[in-house]
Amino acid sequence: MTEAGPPQWEVPELDAPALAEVLSRHGVRFVVIGGFVAQMYVPEYATEDADFTPATDRDNLERLSRALGELEARVRTEVVPEGLPFSHDAASLARASMWNLQCKHGAFDITFEPAGGGYDHLARRAKVVTVRGVQMPLADLADIVESKRLANRPKDLAVLPLLEDALMRRDRPAGGPERPRRPTPEEGGQEGKGTSR
Repeated sequence: MTEAGPPQWEVPELDAPALAEVLSRHGVRFVVIGGFVAQMYVPEYATEDADFTPATDRDNLERLSRALGELEARVRTEVVPEGLPFSHDAASLARASMWNLQCKHGAFDITFEPAGGGYDHLARRAKVVTVRGVQMPLADLADIVESKRLANRPKDLAVLPLLEDALMRRDRPAGGPERPRRPTPEEGGQEGKGTSR
């Protein structure tokens, strides 16, 4: 009779509103970006993590550090599925441009300078929506499209035509003619060119 191995640890399923609630309760100024916003416009697009772009002033980073402490956030890594504990404060958080993290509410990324611009750029057009009673400032669809075009990663290019189509539908004048949708790379379309920031 063989002994059973240790249980396989898995990152909990994403609960983005729960993450946003903790950040907001600590007074963190942030904008939600990335796939969580994209899937609101493209329902067939699925994401397993949430992306947050916080303001980078010292006071906000101190509030962010306290929020991460409450979340018991750990560094996300494939080598250690349960994540690596880490100490942090405003100064140490500012030393990296991105943190890949996880906690009991799922996987999430803190991205200070996403392609296209950081908090100050995104906050100007962000829209606040309420999800399960939690107010979440979401990046504008135009900024999501710009960021994914500039990032130029395969997973971004795959969904980019669908997001551009959603943006055209949103911005088209009432009664105006529809513009043709750009084909996805899988449909034979040309992949965009861009540079990452």
